[in-house]
Amino acid sequence: MKLLHIDSSILGANSVSREIAAAIVDRLRQAAPGAAVVHRDLAAAPLPHLSLATLPTDHPMGAALGTAPSAESAASQTALDEFLAADIVVIGAPMYNFTIPSQLKAWIDRILVPGKTFQYSPEGVKGLASGKRIVIAISRGGFYGAGSPAAAVEHVETYLRAVFGFIGVADLEIIVAEGVQAGPEHRGKAVEAALQAATTLRAA
Repeated sequence: MKLLHIDSSILGANSVSREIAAAIVDRLRQAAPGAAVVHRDLAAAPLPHLSLATLPTDHPMGAALGTAPSAESAASQTALDEFLAADIVVIGAPMYNFTIPSQLKAWIDRILVPGKTFQYSPEGVKGLASGKRIVIAISRGGFYGAGSPAAAVEHVETYLRAVFGFIGVADLEIIVAEGVQAGPEHRGKAVEAALQAATTLRAA
C-alpha cells in the first residue's frame, strides 16, 4: 500500500490540521505496517502558482503549446506522479479566509490533469481516480458547519468534495475540528474529538 500525506498549514507545530492528519496517518500505518508513506509539506516546500512553465510534463496543454520541459515542470510532474501512485491520500486542510490555503490549491492544480485524473467525452467528464481513498483533516477557526449562520461561506469541505468528486472520488472521509479559535477550552474539545475520530477510521 502507498500512502501520500499532504500538509498545507503554515503554523507548524501549532497547526490543528497537521496534528489531526498525523493521527490519521498513524492509524492507517498501524493497520498496514508495511505501507510506504510519502510526506509532502506544501508550506515548507511550496509549489509555485500554476503557469505554462510549471505545468506537469504530462499535461496535454503543455505539449499542445510546445512548452519546453523545465525543472519546474519536472517538479510538478513529481507531484502528479505521487498522487497517481498513492492508494490512500491524507490531506491536512485548514480554513484560511473561508477556503483552502493557496499552497494546497497549487498542489491541486498539479493533480487535475486531463487524461490522467479525468477525461472529457461527449457524455461529460469522467473521473479516472475512483480507486483512491481520500481522508481529509479540516480545521476551522470559527463555526461553519451545516445549519450554522456562516455555513454559506464554508469553502474548504465543499470545494474539496467538488474537486475530488470531479476526478472520481465521491466518498471522501472527512474529520473536522470546528471553532478552534473560539477559546482554549473549545479548541481542546474540538481537537480531542477529531483525534478520537481518527482512531476509529476503518483499516486501510
